[in-house]
Amino acid sequence: MKQRVVITGLGVVAPNGVGLKEFTKALKTGKSGITFHEQLKDLNFSCQIGGVPNVTDAIKSNYFTDLQLRGFNSSGILYGCIAGIDAWKDAGFEADPDSPLDYDTGLVFGTGTSGVEKFREAIYGVDKGNVRRLGSTVVLQTMASGVSAYLSGMLGLGNQVTTNSSACTTGTEAVLMGFERIQNGKAKRMIVGSCSDHGPYVWGGFDAMRVMTYKHNDTPTEGSRPMSATASGFVPGSGAGAMVLESLESALERDATIYAEVLGGEVNSGGQRQGGTLTAPNAEAVQRCITKALEVSEVDPNDIDVINGHLTATSKDSLEIENWAKALHRFGEDFPMINATKSLIGHCLAAAGSIECVAGILQLYHQFIAPNVNCQDLHPEIETMINPKKIPTVRMDLKFNILAKASFGFGDVNACILFKRYKA
Repeated sequence: MKQRVVITGLGVVAPNGVGLKEFTKALKTGKSGITFHEQLKDLNFSCQIGGVPNVTDAIKSNYFTDLQLRGFNSSGILYGCIAGIDAWKDAGFEADPDSPLDYDTGLVFGTGTSGVEKFREAIYGVDKGNVRRLGSTVVLQTMASGVSAYLSGMLGLGNQVTTNSSACTTGTEAVLMGFERIQNGKAKRMIVGSCSDHGPYVWGGFDAMRVMTYKHNDTPTEGSRPMSATASGFVPGSGAGAMVLESLESALERDATIYAEVLGGEVNSGGQRQGGTLTAPNAEAVQRCITKALEVSEVDPNDIDVINGHLTATSKDSLEIENWAKALHRFGEDFPMINATKSLIGHCLAAAGSIECVAGILQLYHQFIAPNVNCQDLHPEIETMINPKKIPTVRMDLKFNILAKASFGFGDVNACILFKRYKA
């Protein structure tokens, strides 16, 4: 018997809200977290706007000691630890540094690049011959699994602890990895999520690729425009999202709050064939990912009520809508409601999937659909495929049961997961 898996804790560090209360309010009101960054202008970036969470020194002090923060310069790990600890506490557990080792709980926390700021600092230190002055945490802050190492130590986790990295698919993939471990009876609980650093050393390569918008430096909140006819590229973002997954049996024993049930999902690759490249999706593989997610979850395509799309505000948005329509065999008026969290937070890269999963789960739990801001001028290709009313531009209260979330990443990799409203 495979275990049923539910979500009992959530944590988020997003450009438009740090913590569940702020983030939920921002989703409901359509608050953007995109701002202008003078540093990007000074460095001659074409895109000078981005999404950076407002993590104050006061907030940091709630999670880290002064000793831990000394020499700490890794924004992604910082975001990931805050989101992970918040999710753990939200699930009803304590973050006690002296707690006994918990063999029933593990961790899958992904990232794209880790500790870029710290790595730059270390490079300059080495070049100046100051190797002995680099500090004892430089390795931990720059290794890919740094966020998992920090979090597991802070919480005393004794089950599988690991880090995954699959570009923009990372966060959604991490949820599925944790889900499968619990489903197969290898853990009672898994903390899952992903994080991404902010700043010019992470975003510079994308600016060089000309995939980020340069048209809204004077109007930052209007810059992220998924599905819009005037979309001109994505806006970079950063942050972290985290979830506590738990077997239904364990959650019921604890009388825990259950936000939603994870029904299943699929991860695949387009192999950079049939139109797929390092930066473009193989449409057939995307559709197969969606249909296989439905199949393993035993969900009929007509039962999908809402989609939280990947939708980056690039030229591929129309193709994504087409792939959803073909995979579900639902067009026009029959297409599900759909929204793009990136309109409010930008593209948070490796953190995108986890933050957007948290956004989807909150919408499912509180029964509303967040607005697609900046999409009043729907792309004409999308308008020919689905009814524009399926893309709300203002918050909509709606009773619904199943939400599909998908992420598609550089390297032609895909992930799709299905969440269901939990009813006792």
